[in-house]
Amino acid sequence: MSHSIIYQKNYLRKKPKVMKKIFHLSTCSTNQRILKELHFGNDVELQDIKSQNIDEKTLDFIKDRIGSYEELFSKRAMKFRSMGLNEMTLSEADYKKYLLEEYTFLKRPFIVLENQVFVGNAAKTIAAAKQAYHG
Repeated sequence: MSHSIIYQKNYLRKKPKVMKKIFHLSTCSTNQRILKELHFGNDVELQDIKSQNIDEKTLDFIKDRIGSYEELFSKRAMKFRSMGLNEMTLSEADYKKYLLEEYTFLKRPFIVLENQVFVGNAAKTIAAAKQAYHG
């Protein structure tokens, strides 16, 4: 194969889409306040996890950057106690299963800016996301 053919194939290949996305809960006043505070542009996609929960591929991507599914899991969710999960020893597989089944277990918001991920509503986390986006 000649170099010109290889060049043409590489030239025609589409660039991978860069993810800029916020997974949030539209009914949460804290999430609404954070979205207003961030002042992100139209290049950032919003996904309301109540109407469309996070998918497995994206959850795995975020987990790879954060370190564990447990770090993404909100133990403050009302269902955590009502389902008796607080009395169980959960594995990483369990955390993943519950995160995919029930949006209320997701710490929120999840902010994905290319390869950087910011999880939760702590002031320090939101400030870091704002800095990463706006420079």
